Amino acid sequence: MATVPSNIQSSYHTRSNSFPSRPHPLTSEVDEHLSRLASSESASTSSSLNEKLGRLQDLHDCIEKLLQLPFTQQSLSKEQQRACVDELLNGSLGLLDVCAVAKDALLQVNKSTVELQSVLRRKRGATEGFSNEVRKYLTSKKAAKKAILKALKNLKQKENKQSTASTETGSVVSLLREVQAVTVNVLQSLLAFTFGPEKESQMRLWSLVSKLLHKKRVNSEGQEQMNEIEIADASLQSLATSRSDMKQIEKVQNELKLSESCIQDFEEGLEGLFRRMIKVRVNILNTLNH
Repeated sequence: MATVPSNIQSSYHTRSNSFPSRPHPLTSEVDEHLSRLASSESASTSSSLNEKLGRLQDLHDCIEKLLQLPFTQQSLSKEQQRACVDELLNGSLGLLDVCAVAKDALLQVNKSTVELQSVLRRKRGATEGFSNEVRKYLTSKKAAKKAILKALKNLKQKENKQSTASTETGSVVSLLREVQAVTVNVLQSLLAFTFGPEKESQMRLWSLVSKLLHKKRVNSEGQEQMNEIEIADASLQSLATSRSDMKQIEKVQNELKLSESCIQDFEEGLEGLFRRMIKVRVNILNTLNH
């Protein structure tokens, strides 16, 4: 399970009674999205992760509509809420940075994946020198992962510096904190799915190769399955370090196509999320400027 920044996490279940006595339908809809995202299992397949990204987009759509309601704007514009709202804006800026870095990272990885497919086609079955191409690809992924981890670290540091003097926050603020916490969780799930655990050793990569070589046995024993990106990476490592025939090369090419498609879907999901996060931020700023 991904670790949520402490200041965001502390807002869970701390809402006061600033919402109207009879909750607006949008509030119930937001709660439902939050509940589903919080209770859903960690994404183990690309389809489940895409579903999470889609649900997160829906959540931000609801939040944008909620921020346009008079009682929501009145709650956020209260003077005693200003410090908490400023912290929310700082958090949203950090999340936008993480999302932007993740988008760029996925774009770079997808570009490298396409280049590898092109190299395999040009070599027409010959894999001499291919290990250098794989090394460049893995180095590119490592650099992309490092950039995302740095953005996440900056976000966490920003949250740790925020003031926690007031625990009596309005339910609008608490709700927005929960949205930020869930967003962090999904982004961390995306990072782990695409680039592996935060601390990854060379031994894990060889473990993936070993799993790939014994895939049928692993499946029959019901052990943890490899995702599309892990399969492609392990196959590339195997191809680069052993003699291969055309059948194996074609298999790797097909796995690279699946990995490319998977990453492309994540890119589109992050782009949609990024646009919605900007809209939410603009709505909060407009409320404060009225």
